[in-house]
Amino acid sequence: MKKTLILFSTTDGQTKIICEKIYQALHNRESIQLISINQYKDINIQEFDTVVVGASIRYGKHSLKIQNFIKENKKILDNIKTAFFSVNVVARKPDKNTPLTNPYVIKFLKKLNWNPDITAVFAGKINYPSYKFIDKQMIRLIMYITKGPTDTSKNFEFTDWNKVDDFSRDLENLINLN
Repeated sequence: MKKTLILFSTTDGQTKIICEKIYQALHNRESIQLISINQYKDINIQEFDTVVVGASIRYGKHSLKIQNFIKENKKILDNIKTAFFSVNVVARKPDKNTPLTNPYVIKFLKKLNWNPDITAVFAGKINYPSYKFIDKQMIRLIMYITKGPTDTSKNFEFTDWNKVDDFSRDLENLINLN
């Protein structure tokens, strides 16, 4: 049976929620493992036919743990089916909501010299009430500069769930190839 790993890093939980939605959309869930990068250490990546990596952005960077995972497993990843998606609030803008136009995705894949079979970018979520004071003010400043929402008493979810569904269908097709 083909095995799939969905590995994610999340800062505030939106990437995990997106991964759970993808997981629920896939068939043969008994052959799929959904794991946080924080619990990854005991997994043998060579057991998987497909690896999906989902990573959030905080202050312009993807998780170092995710970057190190890809670097350490690059040879394996280059020889199996792979998918990558980034979750970032910049993707709320129509001119930055595709893998070819999102600066974080472009920079990340180029830096790691990685070419997944499927790549996507999803707009994330700003949950001002849950942030600590410094994060709240930094994110508010970034949103002010980029003409985003600055009301710190509210949540702002930008995720286009139809795009997540489309990615899930593409992933299902990738998993079932051959």
